[in-house]
Amino acid sequence: MLPIKRAEELLATLPGVIAARIVANDVGAVSEIHLLTTADINPKQTVRNVESALIAHLGMRVDHRKISVATTVDPQKMLEAKGGVAEPAAAVNGGGADAAAAAMRRRLYFEDVEVRRSRTRGVTCRVTLRKADQSFVGEAEGAESERSRAELAARATLIAIGQAEGASHVLALDGCRLIDAFEREFVFVGISARQGRETRMLTGSCEIRDSPETASVLAVLDATNRWIGRERAS
Repeated sequence: MLPIKRAEELLATLPGVIAARIVANDVGAVSEIHLLTTADINPKQTVRNVESALIAHLGMRVDHRKISVATTVDPQKMLEAKGGVAEPAAAVNGGGADAAAAAMRRRLYFEDVEVRRSRTRGVTCRVTLRKADQSFVGEAEGAESERSRAELAARATLIAIGQAEGASHVLALDGCRLIDAFEREFVFVGISARQGRETRMLTGSCEIRDSPETASVLAVLDATNRWIGRERAS
């Protein structure tokens, strides 16, 4: 059985989300995800945040087509009109939800990836990550190919993470691969993480849906978010 309750509480802490409800099928798998959000966050960005959060923190991979987003400029009226999409996490978990919200504000979320082409510089990949109300940008340049664009996106993501986290976490890309499996294509990344004298290998993956670059960013976050969270807690 998937941790549906924990997933709902997690999603309720994402930027702009007022309430979240997950519908499970007869075997406990995710059938639908319904979100009520403010107009501050673009619905497409909210879907990306949901995918990123579920992969990084609960290991749950959900098809983006199962995620529906409703926006409102008046959260109270919308909740009253609809009877509420879900109880806010604070009502469900009390003080525990406050701790979860504080923890999530320290997490990094995918905001945007941009690919620019130049005859002289090849390809430049620009990745923007969000942490609470701040944005962090990383850029990487290289030659043009589907595989190289995914690798550049991974490198740019690590640069953005370095800006957000400072010198306490040293991350280096060991490899980025496009892999065919189960009649689908995935990005798989390997990252060396060093803190003090300790070095360990982190791995992450994400199915290619929008683009190899987007999947690469999410794969890096899949690999690093949990490790950074554990290091902070220790």
